[in-house]
Amino acid sequence: MLALHRGLGIKRPCSVGTFVKHLPTLVPATLHPTRNNATPLTTTAALNTPLFETLTSRQKDQIHLYVDALLQWNQKMNLTAVTEASEVMDRHIEDSLAIIPPIQSSYVSHCGASCDELSLVDVGTGAGLPGLILAIACPGWKVTLLESINKRCVFLEHAVSLTGLSNVQVIRERAENLGRNLAFREVFDVAVARAVAELRILAEYCLPLVRVGGLFVAAKGHDPLEEVRRAERAVHLMGASVLQMCSVESRGPHGQRTAIVCLKDGPTPRKYPRDPGTPVKSPL
Repeated sequence: MLALHRGLGIKRPCSVGTFVKHLPTLVPATLHPTRNNATPLTTTAALNTPLFETLTSRQKDQIHLYVDALLQWNQKMNLTAVTEASEVMDRHIEDSLAIIPPIQSSYVSHCGASCDELSLVDVGTGAGLPGLILAIACPGWKVTLLESINKRCVFLEHAVSLTGLSNVQVIRERAENLGRNLAFREVFDVAVARAVAELRILAEYCLPLVRVGGLFVAAKGHDPLEEVRRAERAVHLMGASVLQMCSVESRGPHGQRTAIVCLKDGPTPRKYPRDPGTPVKSPL
C-alpha cells in the first residue's frame, strides 16, 4: 500500500461553515427507509451563492494551482473529461464545495459534535474530487484520499505537494481491502464518494470505514430516489440508515445535484466488505 502521510495537526474552522445555518428544510420526500430512531427523510435546499467566493485568497490560490495541474496532467493521463479551466471550476470545484454544508449540517445535528476537526475519507477519489477540495476549504479536517490506480495516486501526491496541504494523506488501495484493515476500519468520522458507483455498491465500499455515529455522504444526480430505494437494504446491512437527501445547486450541465447522507447507527458485520470486485458483481 502506497501512502503519503503528512502533518495532520491543523485546527482551524471550516471556511464555509456559515452556510450551515441557512439550510431550510423542505417538504419531506416520499421515500421512507428503515432507520433506528427514525425521523422523516427530508430534502434540504442549499444557497445559490458560489461557494468558491467564500474562500480566502490563499484557498483560492490553492484551488487555481490544483486546476492548472489537473489540466496539465490530463494531457497525458485520463483524469477528467473536462478540458477547460472554467468548466473545471463549474463542474468539479463548485460541485465539490457544495457538499460541505450538508456534511456540516448533518454532523452537527446528528453526530453530537463540532465539525471543525473531522477525519474524512474520500473513497475512489480519482483526481482528488471532492476530497482534495474539501481539504483546501476545511483545513481543520484530516482528509484521506483513497484511490486504487497508481498513476492517479502519483498525480494526487503532486497536487498535495503543489498546494502545500498538510492535512492530507494519499492511500493506494481498493476500498474492499482498506475496509478490512483494522487500522482504517470504522475510524473515520465521514466517508464521501462522488461519481464512483451506484449507491448500493458505494455503501459496501464506504460504510465499513465509518465509525459508529459517523456519516457517509454520496454526491449524486438531481433525481436519485430510485437509486436510494435500491440501496436501502445494503445501507442497512452495513449498520447504517439513510438520513436525508440534500439538494445542492450545480453549475454543471445537469443542474441540481443531491447529497445522500447516511448515518452509521451500529457496527458493520465482520463479513463486510466482501472480496474485491464482489460488490460490483453481486450488489447487495
